[in-house]
Amino acid sequence: MGALKFNAWQIELTTRCPLRCAMCLKDTYKDWHRKDMEIDNFTKILPYLKDVKTVVLEGWGESLMHPHIIEIIDLVKSQGCEVGFVTSGFGLDEPIMDKLFMAGIDFIGFSFSGATSEIHNSIRINSDFNTLLNTVKMFSEKKPKQIETHIVYLVLKKNVHEMPELVKVAAEAGVKEVVFINIIHVTNWWQDKEKAFICFEEKPYKKIINQIIKETINTAKRYKIMIHLPNFSITEVAICSENPLENLYISVDGDVSPCVYLNPPIQNSFIRIFCGKEYKTDKLGFGNIFYEDIETIWCREEYIEFRNRFLARKRKFMDLYNLLLEQKKPADFVFPEPPESCKTCYKLLGV
Repeated sequence: MGALKFNAWQIELTTRCPLRCAMCLKDTYKDWHRKDMEIDNFTKILPYLKDVKTVVLEGWGESLMHPHIIEIIDLVKSQGCEVGFVTSGFGLDEPIMDKLFMAGIDFIGFSFSGATSEIHNSIRINSDFNTLLNTVKMFSEKKPKQIETHIVYLVLKKNVHEMPELVKVAAEAGVKEVVFINIIHVTNWWQDKEKAFICFEEKPYKKIINQIIKETINTAKRYKIMIHLPNFSITEVAICSENPLENLYISVDGDVSPCVYLNPPIQNSFIRIFCGKEYKTDKLGFGNIFYEDIETIWCREEYIEFRNRFLARKRKFMDLYNLLLEQKKPADFVFPEPPESCKTCYKLLGV
């Protein structure tokens, strides 16, 4: 493949999931495509992974439901990549843990949506807080030292007050890192109402959020837990955290997209609610890795144009940064336009 090098590939193994999470778009769309990636198709991706640092085996489903998850991890490790995924813990019993350890998994994240049964179970329907907590404790006790674990906590107005307590839960479970994230794919008005970040100035709510963040940080220091906090106020960024300049997403069908949010497993278009308005968004892909090589896809004119929009934004930001370093007053600062499909994505507003 020559000079092409990637930081991370996110590969969707399945779109099936036993949960019915309130913040997921699955129940919004009746044409949800339930499917597992065939192992023969996964092997078509394998040769390219020598040029990828990290492989994240997840998409819109529960990766542990894939019948060949252990074999796939073993195959990825054979290419020299770091590999892992985020899970609801569904089906993660002791025998499966042992198989994951033997296959050489490098990291695993556990999804929580509350620090109590009442809150977690009401958001992640069909998930049980106590069962998940016991699973994480067992995993922490059994795992080899080199395997990294973390908790992923999707913050909503309904559960934001439990952020400090969740840090204590992590410590109790033997997990030393917590990643707090915002809901990005807002597809119905309940989700819009529940998003924890602020699109418009709400001073009383902002005061509450700031107090919760302060308490969360102090609790993390007390328990020696590393935490990652998202922004709770919008600020436009040059390149979103998905970073399409170095990363990409491969769907269960082999379609290559810049990120998971641009290719949900539905037929064609989807609705985004962005800062109080509905927008129809078309799915975006630039080729299929089951039938084309990655260099052909990556170098396709439309994909280059997509990335060039972000390169222009990155250059503009660096120009501003250099002016500030030189203590020069910059002119009115405006980022170049992002790709059309990214204009209504909260990731580009830094949350």
